[in-house]
Amino acid sequence: MVASTIDGPAARKNGGTELFNQIHQKRMGVHYLGWMDSGIKFNIWSVKEPKFDAQGNLDLRGVKLRGNPIYNAFFEKTLGASPITIPSTEHYTALERGTVDASGWTQIGIMDLNWDKYLKYRIEPAFFSTDLGVVVNQKRWSSLSPKSREILQKVAIEHEVASVKALAELRVKEFAELERRGLKVVTMSPEAAKRYLAGARASTLARMKERVEKAGGMENYDRMIQLFTPN
Repeated sequence: MVASTIDGPAARKNGGTELFNQIHQKRMGVHYLGWMDSGIKFNIWSVKEPKFDAQGNLDLRGVKLRGNPIYNAFFEKTLGASPITIPSTEHYTALERGTVDASGWTQIGIMDLNWDKYLKYRIEPAFFSTDLGVVVNQKRWSSLSPKSREILQKVAIEHEVASVKALAELRVKEFAELERRGLKVVTMSPEAAKRYLAGARASTLARMKERVEKAGGMENYDRMIQLFTPN
C-alpha cells in the first residue's frame, strides 16, 4: 500500500483489493473491508531550507530528521539519513526544542497539529501513499446476515471513492493556506525526482519482501506489485 502508485478505487477495480482481502483472511483471520482515505502522499517538511548535491539529489547530511517505521528504510537506504523515531504526539515539542528540524508527513494535517509554526519548507515530489484500511474479524463478518454484509461493503466502497475526492480538495486548500502563511515549496529537478521516487519505492518493496519472507509466504509478492504499482 505504501509503495502503491494507484488509489483505493483503482485497486478495487483491478482486483488488488480482492487479493489483499484474500491474504488478510488467510493470514490474519479478518475481512479487509476497504482502503480508506487513499490518494494522499507524503512529503519531507523542513524547518531549514533543504540542500541538494551537485546532481540535484536531496542532501540530508547533518539534518535531524524525524522518522517512522513506514519510511525509515527510504530515509536510511536511499537518502543516507539517520532518522529519529518520535511519536507524532511528541513531534511539536521536538520541533520546539530543536530535537528535529525535518520530518516526513502526509500532504495534509500540518496545520491541524500546528507544526507549520516551525516547518517552513515542503520538498517535492511527494512520495509513498497513505495505507489506512478497515478490517473486520472474519468470524464476526461471516456471522452477519448477507444484507448486513452487503450494506457495510457498499458503504465502504462509497467512502473509498468519496474520500479520494474530498482529501484531494483538502490538499489543494491546505497547500494554498500554507503558502499564504509563508511556507516555501522546493522542487527537485525532473531527473533527481525520478531517482528519489524510484528509491522510495524500491526501499519499501525490499522491506515488504523481507517481512513476507520471514512470514513464510512469497506466493503473492509479485502479483501484489503488479496490481498496486502498475506504473
